Amino acid sequence: MNRAENWTADWAAFSSAEPDLAKTVEARFGAFTHHVLATLRKDGSPRTTGLEVRFLNGELWLGMMPDSLKALDLRRDPRFALQANPGEGQTMGGGDVRISGRAIEVEDPQTRTRYVEEVEPPEPFHLFRTELTEVVRTYVEDDTYLVSQVWKPGEPVRTLRRT
Repeated sequence: MNRAENWTADWAAFSSAEPDLAKTVEARFGAFTHHVLATLRKDGSPRTTGLEVRFLNGELWLGMMPDSLKALDLRRDPRFALQANPGEGQTMGGGDVRISGRAIEVEDPQTRTRYVEEVEPPEPFHLFRTELTEVVRTYVEDDTYLVSQVWKPGEPVRTLRRT
């Protein structure tokens, strides 16, 4: 299947296409509360900030304080990268996990109400749903191989092994 450069998928589509990898990714994000979000500043340089994420109703959600710089960045340019918290020490149980895509601000009152009922965030807040362009898991196998699993919409997972 030829993949268009701008294909995206929501979390449900990714989970349906690659359920094992999706479970691993959710577990890595679920292991810790805070993760690292990378956005683009006005001048195009990267900005990294802490963030909590939620997997609810087939979506990966990003909630943010009102007028936070990361929210303003995403309003201007929706591209993001999200890195799971690696945890303490050097074990990185479950591997290193990164999600890239676009964040689309949610203004719909019904969707926001459902999110508030489930999450109970401090209000007011910005709410973004994500469109995934790539999911990557990197881990060490048998103390020998560095393994990367790379998923993009419309493609099967590619697994790369290096010694």
